Amino acid sequence: MKLFELKGDVAFVTGAGSGIGQSIALGLAEAGADVALFGRESKSAGLSETADRIRAMGRKALVLSGSVTEKGDLDRAIDTVERELGPLTVAVNNAGIAFAEKAEKLTLEQWHRLYDTNVVGVFLSCQAEGRVMRPRSKGRIINIASISGTIVNRGIDQVHYNSSKAAVIQMSKSLAMEWADQNIRVNVISPGYTRTPMNIRPEVADQMKIFEGDTPMQRSASPDEMVGPAIFLASEASSFVTGIDLIVDGGFIVW
Repeated sequence: MKLFELKGDVAFVTGAGSGIGQSIALGLAEAGADVALFGRESKSAGLSETADRIRAMGRKALVLSGSVTEKGDLDRAIDTVERELGPLTVAVNNAGIAFAEKAEKLTLEQWHRLYDTNVVGVFLSCQAEGRVMRPRSKGRIINIASISGTIVNRGIDQVHYNSSKAAVIQMSKSLAMEWADQNIRVNVISPGYTRTPMNIRPEVADQMKIFEGDTPMQRSASPDEMVGPAIFLASEASSFVTGIDLIVDGGFIVW
């Protein structure tokens, strides 16, 4: 359906070297977009693999190194996208980190490290993307949060992570309001338990079985199951949708 086509679009995806970010980047390309992939130099192998798979579809791909915590890195990356691929129309801000730690033991350094990536990094990404989208009055920004921004995960000590994802959701709603009159739509996808590299480690296998049992659909998601929601929010199919938190969790939060 033409409503879901992204032919002619140029997309920018952070954290596209694995997991949800990689799946969404590939999905955007399959829908017709050329895609720029942004991540740390240490993730270059995964980014290159994503780029090769996109080019195999006949779409253009661009790998850009940098940190979402550095405004200069993001501004340079967006300028390169505009110069080499064309006007940026779609952005997916997926880069983030997670780890567990009891609140009473959490250090200020740990707090800042997570917030710098998960909150400041998303804001700086939106700011850099909005800088080129706003003058053209055209753009769709999708920020990846988590059900942890809505509920507290039983048995996981992560006050820092949960609150950071809640911040992403509220930040996105605020940007949606500020930029609505410039035709910039800002939305959120909040995945539930998903089989990303972080969640398929042997040491969390028993915990994941419990979470799957607590999910009405009795399973976790594949990263590819975030592609459909992303294409919906990136395309004209969602032309009157902004400021929403689209929860994709197999029904987990209904109980």
